[in-house]
Amino acid sequence: MTSLANAPTASATTPGPLPTSFGAASFDAVVIGGGPAGATAALELAKAGYRTALIERGGRIKPCGGAIPPRLIQDFAIPRHLLKAEISSARMIAPSGRIVDMPIDNGFVGMVDRDEFDEFLRDRAAKAGAVRITGQFEALEEGYGGLRTIRLKAPVEIASGPGPLLVDRLRARLVVGADGARSLLARQALPRQKPVPSVFAYHEIVASEGSSAEPAQGRAARCDVFYQGAISPDFYGWVFPHGETTSIGTGTAKKGYGLRKAVTDLRAASGYADAQTIRREGAPIPLKPLKRWDDGRNVVLAGDAAGVVAPASGEGIYYAMESARIVAEAGIAFLATGKAEALKRARAKFMVDHGRIFMILGMLQSVWYRSDWLRERFVAICRDRDVQRLTWESYMHKRLSRASPAAHARILWQNIGHYLGWRPA
Repeated sequence: MTSLANAPTASATTPGPLPTSFGAASFDAVVIGGGPAGATAALELAKAGYRTALIERGGRIKPCGGAIPPRLIQDFAIPRHLLKAEISSARMIAPSGRIVDMPIDNGFVGMVDRDEFDEFLRDRAAKAGAVRITGQFEALEEGYGGLRTIRLKAPVEIASGPGPLLVDRLRARLVVGADGARSLLARQALPRQKPVPSVFAYHEIVASEGSSAEPAQGRAARCDVFYQGAISPDFYGWVFPHGETTSIGTGTAKKGYGLRKAVTDLRAASGYADAQTIRREGAPIPLKPLKRWDDGRNVVLAGDAAGVVAPASGEGIYYAMESARIVAEAGIAFLATGKAEALKRARAKFMVDHGRIFMILGMLQSVWYRSDWLRERFVAICRDRDVQRLTWESYMHKRLSRASPAAHARILWQNIGHYLGWRPA
């Protein structure tokens, strides 16, 4: 087998010199999926000195509000120039139209454009030594000596020392699946997994200057969140500014629900009915981590493929990258020792660090998102300054605030009162 040079890029087959060989290329690790999870896993594996390939489909941008907390910016060294906006408050809109503003004290939420953000992460992985391959995964097959073979839908050209290689298969000691909520790799490597709860999200990117409700600068640092059954029967709608553009979207687990109409109504309600539409995107979003991330051999999942999107909020970028960092650490241990038990520890560590907040957010969504009567009371709870402070502290720092036990007790009492109808909305 011809060895690969430390080539940072590869691309789909294009006209050029005839390839000198055809077949398979060998790597220590192959990462399937080029989003934040896949790019992060590839970066960490390449930095550790392992020959790593990053397979990306290309030509697709996931629907995403683009919110990232300060913890992500710090932990993953995200340069400030990627932030299209810095959000200083959120506006909650109840079914009745009542508005509750939630200012952020001593912090902000960064907003990124996924097209630019994801490409930055992939390019950073390539600069660390990962080989970028634009292609589409088709099947996981057995290989020799415990290796796995990743078959691609079409051959791709990879640069190598003696000359270009035209390959339709990759061999690897480790395979990381970061290919999204309906992961093809997960279905093949872990076929007995039960489907996790999910919503289908749809959004439209529009020109920010097109709003007729208020000047773009007036909402440039504010996210609007609509808790209205007419927009989503079980999730929420959003209007998130990204500088020159704005993401307007919603999601639901209800099959057949008219998401396009809901977004059209949301655009009208927020003053963007006549704004220029730049692009439209839709995709499923999982809302619960899978019970198992590894196959007991040498395949492990990360990001949406592992189900790590926060319930209630739908926040996925931070958890995708954090899960990928943990998976990469486990993968490095596996590659060093050959012990598959190392891969199993990835999910266990993630759940120790974040499982409690996923549980709480799951309960919040199942309780408060069921009807407009409950949504009205949920928004009313958000008026409380302690609720606002503790919410933002938990979001920005990715840990549950243990300060102010009296505030926690009072918030719990408020929740009970609103849920049972004792307190007015």
